[in-house]
Amino acid sequence: MASTGPEAYAPALSEGAADDVLHPQLRAHYSAGYPSSDAESISKAEGWAMMPQVKDIRRIMKAEGLPEGKLGVTWNNLTVKAPGADAMLHENVLSQFNIPQLVKESRKPPQLKTIIDNSHGCVKPGEMLLVLGRPGAGCTTLLKMLANRRAGYSEVTGDVHFGSLDHKEAQQYRGQIEVFFPTLTVGQTLDLATRMKVSHVVPSDFKNGEEYRNSLKDFLLKSVGISHTADTKVGDAYVRGVSGGERKRVSIIETLATRGSVFCWDNSTRGLDASTALEYTRAIRALTDVLGLTSIVTLYQAGNGIYDLFDKVLVLDQGQQLYYGPQEQARPFMEDLGFVCRDGANIADYLTGVVVPTERKIREGCENTFPATARAIRNAYEQSDIYRTMQQDSNYATLDGTRHNTDNFKQLVVKERDPKLPKKSQLTTGLVTQIRACVIRQYQILWGDKATFIIKQVSTIIQALIAGSLFYDAPATSAGLFSKSGALFFALLYNALVAMSEVTDSFTGRPVLAKHRQFAFYHPAAFCLAQITADIPVLLIQVSTFSLILYFMTGLEQSADAFFTFWIIVFAVTMAMTALFRFIGAAFPTFDAASKVSGFLIAALITYTGYMIRKPQMHPWFVWIYWIDPLSYGFSGLLANEFHNKIIPCAPPNLIPFGGNAYADAAYQACSGVGGQVPDQVFVTGEAYLQSLSYSHAWMWRNFGIVWVWWVLFVGLTIFFTSRWSMIDRGGFLLVPREKSHKSAIITGPVDEENPEKTGLPDSSGFSSADSSGIQTPATGDSEKRQKTDTGAKLIKNTSVFTWKNLKYTVPTPSGPRVLLNDVQGWVKPGMLGALMGSSGAGKTTLLDVLARRKTEGEIQGSIMIDGRPLPISFQRSAGYCEQLDVHESYATVREALEFSALLRQNRDTPDKEKLEYVDVIIDLLEMHDIEHTLIGRPGAGLTVEQRKRVTIGVELVAKPSILIFLDEPTSGLDGQAAFNTVRCLRKLADAGQAVLVTIHQPSAQLFAQFDTLLLLAKGGNTVYFGDIGDNGDTVKSYFGRYGAPCPKEANPAEHMIDVVSGPLSKGKDWGKVWLDSPEHSKVSQELDEIIADAAAKPPATQDDGHEFSNSIWYQTKLVTARMNTSLFRNTDYVNNKFMLHIGSALFNGFSFWMIGDSVNELQLTLFTIFNFIFVAPGVIAQLQPLFIERRDIYETREKKSKMYHWAPFVTGLIVSEIPYLCICAVFYFACWYYTVGLPKSSDRSGAIFFVMLIYEFVYTGIGQFVAAYAPNAVFAALVNPLIIGILVSFCGVLVPYAQIQSFWRYWMYYLNPFNYLMGSMLTFALWDKPVTCNDNEFAIFPPPANQTCGDYLAEYLAGAGHAANLVNPEATDSCRVCQYTTGTDYLRTLNLNEYYYGWRDAAIVVIFAFSSYALVFGLMKLRTKQTKTAS
Repeated sequence: MASTGPEAYAPALSEGAADDVLHPQLRAHYSAGYPSSDAESISKAEGWAMMPQVKDIRRIMKAEGLPEGKLGVTWNNLTVKAPGADAMLHENVLSQFNIPQLVKESRKPPQLKTIIDNSHGCVKPGEMLLVLGRPGAGCTTLLKMLANRRAGYSEVTGDVHFGSLDHKEAQQYRGQIEVFFPTLTVGQTLDLATRMKVSHVVPSDFKNGEEYRNSLKDFLLKSVGISHTADTKVGDAYVRGVSGGERKRVSIIETLATRGSVFCWDNSTRGLDASTALEYTRAIRALTDVLGLTSIVTLYQAGNGIYDLFDKVLVLDQGQQLYYGPQEQARPFMEDLGFVCRDGANIADYLTGVVVPTERKIREGCENTFPATARAIRNAYEQSDIYRTMQQDSNYATLDGTRHNTDNFKQLVVKERDPKLPKKSQLTTGLVTQIRACVIRQYQILWGDKATFIIKQVSTIIQALIAGSLFYDAPATSAGLFSKSGALFFALLYNALVAMSEVTDSFTGRPVLAKHRQFAFYHPAAFCLAQITADIPVLLIQVSTFSLILYFMTGLEQSADAFFTFWIIVFAVTMAMTALFRFIGAAFPTFDAASKVSGFLIAALITYTGYMIRKPQMHPWFVWIYWIDPLSYGFSGLLANEFHNKIIPCAPPNLIPFGGNAYADAAYQACSGVGGQVPDQVFVTGEAYLQSLSYSHAWMWRNFGIVWVWWVLFVGLTIFFTSRWSMIDRGGFLLVPREKSHKSAIITGPVDEENPEKTGLPDSSGFSSADSSGIQTPATGDSEKRQKTDTGAKLIKNTSVFTWKNLKYTVPTPSGPRVLLNDVQGWVKPGMLGALMGSSGAGKTTLLDVLARRKTEGEIQGSIMIDGRPLPISFQRSAGYCEQLDVHESYATVREALEFSALLRQNRDTPDKEKLEYVDVIIDLLEMHDIEHTLIGRPGAGLTVEQRKRVTIGVELVAKPSILIFLDEPTSGLDGQAAFNTVRCLRKLADAGQAVLVTIHQPSAQLFAQFDTLLLLAKGGNTVYFGDIGDNGDTVKSYFGRYGAPCPKEANPAEHMIDVVSGPLSKGKDWGKVWLDSPEHSKVSQELDEIIADAAAKPPATQDDGHEFSNSIWYQTKLVTARMNTSLFRNTDYVNNKFMLHIGSALFNGFSFWMIGDSVNELQLTLFTIFNFIFVAPGVIAQLQPLFIERRDIYETREKKSKMYHWAPFVTGLIVSEIPYLCICAVFYFACWYYTVGLPKSSDRSGAIFFVMLIYEFVYTGIGQFVAAYAPNAVFAALVNPLIIGILVSFCGVLVPYAQIQSFWRYWMYYLNPFNYLMGSMLTFALWDKPVTCNDNEFAIFPPPANQTCGDYLAEYLAGAGHAANLVNPEATDSCRVCQYTTGTDYLRTLNLNEYYYGWRDAAIVVIFAFSSYALVFGLMKLRTKQTKTAS
């Protein structure tokens, strides 16, 4: 009902939409029934190209007899409070255990901060309200309240009415946030939105709902001018897709597809050029006027063209409502109070600047009378006539007309809703339609990310072939029992490990699902059921290929019913395990928590499947896990299926005695060490064997049913938890690391609210001085003057000229090569501030990437030169590049980030002390004193968008870029003041002699006036203008004026130009051709040649030191490792999870195998408890890889491209920083496990085992890191892990003893496997020389031949083949009792561990593997590191 969007949106318009023949009601869809009054009013957006279509919609709706859906919003005395810490302390690994300190701090009551203070207003149908305020003023919170999104706030008082509905009745709101599945195309993203909102009543002009939906989708794409992107991936920070501005427009139309009555748009023009932003506002204006919508918008940097489209304005500052009233009266009201609005200024910026002492200008004579604080301005407003007039609307919700509109709205919702839905449902389409749409979307996501899907299937086939060959043709005798059980266990284990990747998947799709839930597109149940429906064919393929290969290679029961029983049980268990891991993903708020639980759970479920510990041997305190384990039901069913009605002959070494003709008579032999053995019998029946494991064939189908019951339970729980996901923004707060708290101004300094200029803290934008004309004001005091002179003197100066000529950049696409830049040329000189402009998608960022040598794909032609010479090897680090995305190490403080960059990128001859002093200069310049000891964090918990932007600029400036500085969209997403201050800072740099090139969106007239030159691009990367801007833009204005596009006096020249080139004023003219034919172009070409020739004739101004990196590898390694150490030390979630996983797994392993005894069966338990230790790896690896990949992305996105440091120190830092925690983990595991399972107490044995455990920590960490080093993303890595761990586990001699491994594998794979040596050394130290005492049921019991004692009969056997056996009654003449082994040594020899020294030999080999797995991390990182493209 209300549609909202934090950081919502924008459209643009071009495409000559007015000429398109569209179905007349195409927008009937989302605006169903919002006609305005019968008299067609003249809209402020009457000139908008698609206005005729909007009017057609309205006419059709009337013809169809659909009721109107107008509501309007009224609010009175609205006050909102939330927990109010501006900054929080961030604990580190040690400080989190400082219990007294934490207890003391927890006793302080939490403070509540008032975010909105007693606000009021009314926006009627057909009206637009502009909410203005600086960051932190409360605009987003107000919009959330007006969109009925109250989650996450402590206290909300006052009334909000939607029509005549109060906020509880109006719970059917929608929301909008800009997150997508990056691998879906724009068209697929919109398909879902439109499918979910197709009215149940299809207008008569259409054959069916699908035709209606397609016309709507086409209309939406055209309305924002992005029809050409329908088949392009949406993309995100790491997946290539549409441009940032186009992605923003996808958000906009996705929101429009929700067909709300009340739309709230929060800063929706961020990242759009001025022309597109204006078109977007016009589109909203047209829809609002014609369809009677209610639109509430917050915007930053709104130009006057946009400002004039609104009816009302509301100005907020720190929650205080300073003005609310008609848009045209806002400026006169503030001017009457004594605030001067400069000519050509953005009125919106003027209104928010009146509370900032350094921004505002006071009229002469009012210096002592003007209202100096927000509270004083509010008091003046509340005494004005405007306030009294606006108060008259406060009873709008109770008027008869409003009630009538609300009833119509309810009728409309009922008419459009599927009649099968419950009356209170917020949804439009029925469950079947929802599931169908979600299933299509699931397959589109799968198809968009084909690589991951193919890897899953290929790795399954490889794993099945390997496992099949491992268990190949298992004998039908007792010797094959263990192999067959192993094969059946492995069939379940592998599919369970693959299902673990669902946890990672769950978190990648979660934000999109939460957004769609707020839009009321579909019920979470539809999403969950669609995932399952989409799973079935995929899992059928996976299970079928796996089963066919493994089943017949192992030689299991060769009958159709046995195979299909095996197949259906494995399928059922795989479905249940997939549902289980999906449920875990849904149930936990963070990936760390979910991965901890899933890692621990898989270990528990595997241990209690019944393979490692047989059911009768399970300890009573954990046996309940067996009963709730889907794997155990599957395993018992598979064993029953395989061994039912079988006779299993005993074979050596389970047949005693054997060997030679003397022992060929079955009457004097018996079975030993086989479950279900009977005295005097040389075979075991399948039934007896199953009985010994507490299984029965009669329970097979019962167990199959129980697996499906578990599946239903897990699916139910997934739906339950999915429907509880919330998208609460916790509000922004800064994080100060505990160890820096004494230095931080935020934690230590109090704030004087009345006089912010008296305190050390800046205002909300973070900047402090200079009025908005860029002139330093005398009132700012000595420090400002001193800083101005000092900073200017200390800034590095540049003397090189940077030129580019005839640049052409082509990228390969499926439909052939695509030209992104076409014959672009220009230059930047020292002291020059150049602007690079164009509409969204014109190639601005592409040009910067090409110039800065940041491209690794495509072909670049043309020349890029410095001082008329090719770019030197040190270019990438000598040029600063501020990316559009602020990518930083989140656990570093601002000062640490700047120091890191300064130390690594400044010249190697500069002393460190001097480098760090320069950091202070830049902190002064960017005014970051208050946040220098604050963690960068992530948006929401950490720096604000604007503060992060300043850090990005700072990180480049401290590098002392000696050639030039590139900045991509440095003002995007900032409010007017912050944007101005950012550009003012760049102006300072240019004045100090730097060369600066900036791409910029939406510049105000004042902002535009700060630049010296302009390079203007049109779609396709064609140049439209390059040259001086002139005073107040005079030169550019005169150029466009000469060619028939004069700039009106009051217009912003920057907006006017973009309108002319790619907006509604282009009138179809090819401005690229106009430029090529102009005298200006010839002059630029000539001047460029002269500049190049002139520079080439002189010695180069910038001396290349010949080094690719400015510092030595050793120096880089020291700094990078120190940073990684600090980062891990502060990453308490990660470290705690590592510790908890080790402690939890060790205790679980220890108590499951509690105090192992000395019988034959318990030798195998010792083998399995050690084997279980291996399984600490998957959980830790699953948690380690996303962190590694996140770090690698930061390195590849920014640090590698600026040649900050080599990839080798990066890898070294990641490896070394883990070492201390791995040592602690090994101690924890050893202490919690070793003594509970009762292994040898002597220090030589226990010390040796601890040493091997410690080295194993390094081995598996290296394995996890080398997979992550090359994996494209975390989900891919999570899919490769089961393949690698599966293979290593298979060939370590546990699942299949050494003697039974096929010779193809035995002589290489077995010896190349680190787990083999790990198991070998630990088993040797644990069992060598341990005495074995058989239990009664383990003895082979048989009579000797007549007239012989047992000792006489078995003498030859015990001296030969049975030398390991132990005859306990040699004097007996009946019932000889033979135990299979005498000591643990005999058992070890069956595992190919023949001497005690093998223990130390294997331990040494494990150490070698630790080194080699780390060497692979280096090798794969080297392979991944691509060279950047240079111009040819």
